[in-house]
Amino acid sequence: MRIYIDENMSSKVLIALLTKAGHDVETPTISGLRGRTDPVQFGYAIGEDRIVLTANYDDFDDLHQLVLRACGNHPGVLFVRKDNDPYRDLTDKGIVTAIRKLEASGSPISNECIILNHWR
Repeated sequence: MRIYIDENMSSKVLIALLTKAGHDVETPTISGLRGRTDPVQFGYAIGEDRIVLTANYDDFDDLHQLVLRACGNHPGVLFVRKDNDPYRDLTDKGIVTAIRKLEASGSPISNECIILNHWR
């Protein structure tokens, strides 16, 4: 899977775990977009055919809706909800496991917003 990790998720441990799991990972720092707005980040991910991994549900859900309403497409958005609840929150390793389970399910990802916490 080609993944673009939003700035709020781009820990070195997560990047290493995703890369080790066989994913092609890019970050705002690598792409030269560190500190840029979410629309710029999403536009870049779409142009590079990368699924966005983010904890920023509100902004990226709005961007997802905008793209679809404009009859556009995107590779998908994977959300990690952080509720300060150890029973529901995902660790970096848990994120990688959830992505593996999602991929194995064959569920569509393109043009979708998926909460990874449901795939633990």
